[in-house]
Amino acid sequence: MTYEGRIDALVAPKGALEMLSQNEISRMSEKSGPLNDLFRRCALAILNCGSDSDDPQAVMDKYQDFGIRIIQQERGVKLELTNAPASAFVDGKMISSVREMLFSVLRDIIFSYHEYSLVRNEKEASSDEITNVVFELLRNANVFRRIQSPDMVVCWGGHSIARHEYDYTKRVGHELGLRDLNICTGCGPGAMKGPMKGAAIAHAKQRNRSGVYLGLTEPGIIAAESPNPIVNQLVIMPDIEKRLEAFVRTGHGIVVFPGGAGTAEEILYILGILLHPNNADVPFPLVFSGPKESADYFEQIHAFIGDVLGVEAQNKYRIIIDDEVEVARVMKQGLEEVRQYRKSQQDAFYYNWKLYIPEEFQHPFEPTHEKMLGLNLHFDQETHLLAADLRRAFSSIVAGNVKAQGVAYIKEHGPFEIHGDSALLAKLDALLQAFVTQQRMKLPGSEYIPCYKVLTD
Repeated sequence: MTYEGRIDALVAPKGALEMLSQNEISRMSEKSGPLNDLFRRCALAILNCGSDSDDPQAVMDKYQDFGIRIIQQERGVKLELTNAPASAFVDGKMISSVREMLFSVLRDIIFSYHEYSLVRNEKEASSDEITNVVFELLRNANVFRRIQSPDMVVCWGGHSIARHEYDYTKRVGHELGLRDLNICTGCGPGAMKGPMKGAAIAHAKQRNRSGVYLGLTEPGIIAAESPNPIVNQLVIMPDIEKRLEAFVRTGHGIVVFPGGAGTAEEILYILGILLHPNNADVPFPLVFSGPKESADYFEQIHAFIGDVLGVEAQNKYRIIIDDEVEVARVMKQGLEEVRQYRKSQQDAFYYNWKLYIPEEFQHPFEPTHEKMLGLNLHFDQETHLLAADLRRAFSSIVAGNVKAQGVAYIKEHGPFEIHGDSALLAKLDALLQAFVTQQRMKLPGSEYIPCYKVLTD
């Protein structure tokens, strides 16, 4: 039944997740329970794919009459949808990619919160335990493949980018795809969609019918950055820290495109890890790239990294401007070095066990004014620890910009206050102001109201 762009439907999974326990259904169906709200928000984001909004509350308000209910039948589980966005259907039938991703949400929420009870046990988990949880979440999602050589390139970048930057990400993805490399992104629009689109065309040219377009997201992000339809493997990790660990454990190399606070967070995450002494000999190809119009952006990023983390951090990556072929060649060569290292260390190709990730990068950080005040943004500490707290600062800005819970917190309590060394914060403030001026904090055309204040000690 359809009315005013809404559809009621009964949807069944295809080949997976056919049975749930009564306890699982009960917890997911509690209307006042956190899992029910989480599932509803994530499901709506999936059904609303293709939307040009990055305001999760606006989407929830638009579809406040949307409902979803799990029905256990003798032949398996079905989802009953009421007032679902009509854009998820063609002639009354749900688009296949949307259906796959809808049940991926159900699978991952159930596995995360029922099998591991992460909400209760997170604070006590050790570094190794968290790494194993990330592994088992990915394994449950059937992400791992038996491969003869590393082939997964992670592409990071903003959802709010200019058209010429988006077109460039497609060209890079195309060159990577021509070399039979697969793509992993945050699964949203912009720099997360472009590489997948380019690689999909290249895979078709090479008659590669097994191309992987892996999307990794988390509940706070998915509502603001709905998955793009090219994603053929979607995994919803419990929080941003596990999402970031999933990127570096499953990916064999990373290409960073222009972006805003979220991209800066990702850069600080990987650099903080690579700067740890335990990872000194671990190969991990890292390339920053964009069109010629984005050269100034990467100069700003490069200068900021040099000023706050030093030359050693700058030596961990290579900047390539306006040359998609060179990006692909450098990445392909880097993946060969990864292959040789993994073979010599008898490490798996499908999961980077040897990479050491300090606990400072693993435990969830939910920003509050008190926790922001506790960040150590001073130079008198080990570089990887400074990177960890800078990462948390940018993560907080992302939360205040687009995550429903963070946006609501800022509305109630006011902007986050960022304190620290005056010289360091001057560099941070200049970079953030550049992001605002370049419209990298919100989608073009929307007004950006800062969710933070930079205050020196």
